[in-house]
Amino acid sequence: MIAIDLLIHARWIIPVEPAGQVLDHYAIAIDQGAILALLPQHEADARYQAARVLRLDDHVLLPGLINAHGHAAMTLLRGFADDKPLEDWLNNHIWPAEKRWVDAAFVRDGTELAMAEMIRSGTTCFSDMYFFPEQIAAAADVAGMRCQAAFPILDFPTAWGDGPPAYLRHGLALEERYSGHPRVRVALGPHAPYTVSDHWMERVVALAQERSMPIQIHLHETAHEVHASLQQHGVRPMQRLMRLGLLGPATQCVHMTQLDDGDIALLQQSGAHVVHCPESNLKLASGFCPVHRLMQNGVNVALGTDGGASNNDLDMFGELRTAALLAKAVGNDAAALDAHAALRMATLNGAKALGIDAQVGSLQAGKRADLIAVALDDLAQQPVYHPASQLAYTAVGHRVTHVWVDGACLLQDRVLQMMDEQAIRNRTLHWRQQMAHG
Repeated sequence: MIAIDLLIHARWIIPVEPAGQVLDHYAIAIDQGAILALLPQHEADARYQAARVLRLDDHVLLPGLINAHGHAAMTLLRGFADDKPLEDWLNNHIWPAEKRWVDAAFVRDGTELAMAEMIRSGTTCFSDMYFFPEQIAAAADVAGMRCQAAFPILDFPTAWGDGPPAYLRHGLALEERYSGHPRVRVALGPHAPYTVSDHWMERVVALAQERSMPIQIHLHETAHEVHASLQQHGVRPMQRLMRLGLLGPATQCVHMTQLDDGDIALLQQSGAHVVHCPESNLKLASGFCPVHRLMQNGVNVALGTDGGASNNDLDMFGELRTAALLAKAVGNDAAALDAHAALRMATLNGAKALGIDAQVGSLQAGKRADLIAVALDDLAQQPVYHPASQLAYTAVGHRVTHVWVDGACLLQDRVLQMMDEQAIRNRTLHWRQQMAHG
């Protein structure tokens, strides 16, 4: 028999790749942080001698969810300025609050709060774009999560620096520090077309090519953004970015609610990815991303929650449910985004967008052991005809019982293993008290 670290028996396994597959009474063998095999349970018992055997008789195993866009520290602003349109929300509430409160400690504490929430609802990997990204990267490293830290670049000063030269200096130093890290990768984060001038966009393109770095940008988020670009530049934002060379296979375009046929053709041509944030878009009344049309045209669409101030939760199961339902309504087609496609959007598509699909995003031999277990024994999930449908269309974020990243257990029987929940609560209360009386 082969000695391994961990053998997990599950009622169902949804590997995501091959697409649409559900394995019944299977096991997954894990050793040294990698997946060795998926095989019937009786064969697994005969082949492997595991240091630990876990039997999850009412659970489904699937890849860890990938939150491809967010602002983790903004979870400390959850509920701070609700029910306002984007421009008012951002200019009159969020940016002034950030100017008053955001510092390294704010980002570290807010990121830890966000990660605890994400782990408990099945997210193993997140992409973040926020100030003090060195705090985000360090927090993710300690917590054991997989992370893309996209350092923000804007034309104006913020708490993190006095302008683009400072942002690039700090961000590139961070990229060097985490070069070769197994779980943390640094990306370029030009904030949006309306906050970054052509000169700095071109600098981002050059750096991305020189250093093989991903780019993440808010793009085509509102009709106002598109209208302003037409007035200022004479072209739509995507046309401008294509002309500047920013769109390519390493580019992650976030929101994308205002698209015409020409925009979709540019996405096809460039190989850029879309990160869909349905709940944030709905809350801020930004518009609807045409997910079905994008997928029909071969565009990879991933999923993100956005920040906790414009969504209020970081539950990716809730996000994929909203994405599936919204795609049906927008596409006027009940089959536009089925349960398996929604799960794929939240796993393998996210990995492709972040450029890590050779490592994670599906449960396949040779990939890293980033996976989660979800209990489907609650009354709200009964009866179970199709486990993928239960995951996509019933509330299951709170039914995540176990989470592993690189084979390390981050959540066991709903208990965080590498984070101090009470300490996080205490620090969050401290920030609320400060901001409420500030």
